[in-house]
Amino acid sequence: MQNLWDLFAAFFRAANLAFGGGPAIIPLVQNEVVNHFHWLTLPQMADGIAISSALPGPIATLLAGFVGYHVSGWWGVLVALLGTIGPTTLAVILLTNVLMKHINSPALKGMLKAVRPVVVVLIVKTSLDMGLSSFVNIYAWIIALVTAVAVMKYKIHPAFLIMFSMVFGLFVFK
Repeated sequence: MQNLWDLFAAFFRAANLAFGGGPAIIPLVQNEVVNHFHWLTLPQMADGIAISSALPGPIATLLAGFVGYHVSGWWGVLVALLGTIGPTTLAVILLTNVLMKHINSPALKGMLKAVRPVVVVLIVKTSLDMGLSSFVNIYAWIIALVTAVAVMKYKIHPAFLIMFSMVFGLFVFK
């Protein structure tokens, strides 16, 4: 029962402090799941993010399901999802009118500008942490280089790169 409460609390904190979209929740989830509760190791967290990124849907809910199942099975999935989407859904319903009234206020715009660099640094830090555990051999470096060129130069859709890397991994990383 304690694990279920901890799951709810962890994903409640991560989801309600994340700002900047789906990827912004990853550093907060990592802090809760890897550093605070020690439910997953960093490589397991990287696997969860890879799986969540490869599936359709919001990364926050997919990651909550992955971690919840790892910790407490199907009850863990339900509780982690509730912690992720329940409070946020209520906040959106209750606060939409207030935000729409103040959407052009200088104070709100200033707050949004100030939080953007923090979100970017948190995402970069998480990427570096996971990158260090993901580059296990020369093939991983080749995949990263091909991905970088494919995305930046040729503008290939990330879904194709994810599928390609999974097929490649099937044969190379056995």
